[in-house]
Amino acid sequence: MRIGLIGATGWIGAALGTRLLTSGIVTPSGLVAMNRSGNPGPYKPYAIGWAGDPAELVARVDVVIVAVRPETWPGLRLQAPGKLLISLMAGVGSGDLARSGGRVVRAMPNAAAETGKSYSPFWAGADVTKEDRNTVHRILGAIGTFDELPKERQIDMMTAVSGSGAAYPSLMMVAMVDVMKRHGIPDGIAWHAAKAAVCDGAALLAGHPQRAQSFLTAYQDYAGTTATGLDAAERGGFSTALRTALEAAAERARTMAGAGAV
Repeated sequence: MRIGLIGATGWIGAALGTRLLTSGIVTPSGLVAMNRSGNPGPYKPYAIGWAGDPAELVARVDVVIVAVRPETWPGLRLQAPGKLLISLMAGVGSGDLARSGGRVVRAMPNAAAETGKSYSPFWAGADVTKEDRNTVHRILGAIGTFDELPKERQIDMMTAVSGSGAAYPSLMMVAMVDVMKRHGIPDGIAWHAAKAAVCDGAALLAGHPQRAQSFLTAYQDYAGTTATGLDAAERGGFSTALRTALEAAAERARTMAGAGAV
């Protein structure tokens, strides 16, 4: 399999490219990379191929992966007739992507790609074949797990949720630390306590995310201090605020390419 990776040294591109190599899914001679800087970045130890422009890259590969910021897409003027085109961009729809002539797949990895623990839901166009899907599974499997979405528009919500990575847990941790410091708890101890709640506590859900509802029910039924806190969070609009945040992020994903977002 010969893979072309546009945006090869960006955050997601570098994670995907290096894991494709280290997992053996692609050989160095089978990977053709392209970036704007010309810096080889994490590929310096590997004898991979480099392309000077999209046309050269497309001519040398079977699969084209685009891992650039959405505002960069129009300037690529990519033409990839007959190729499998996998877009890792938010906000660039299949209509725009299909003008390249490729068979379009849209996927949304997150920052955990660096550690091979990304969740990367994807959507495939009507002309994507079974063989194409197997290729997509192998590529996305190099950085973690995946599911296929039935509708393209659902990618925008996935961008808002799984694509956010550690953003919302980080928001919770910062808020918790702020409350503890207001009560005079030393900074280091506050961060240790927040880690215990957000990172270590969430580990109880690893592999069994559906337990979340049963955990909430158990805390509520116990009627202790945490139940009181959960009730206060709901009265304060916690769930409403989170829904508002996700809907806003999804809407941004739908419009960011046309708006030239940064």
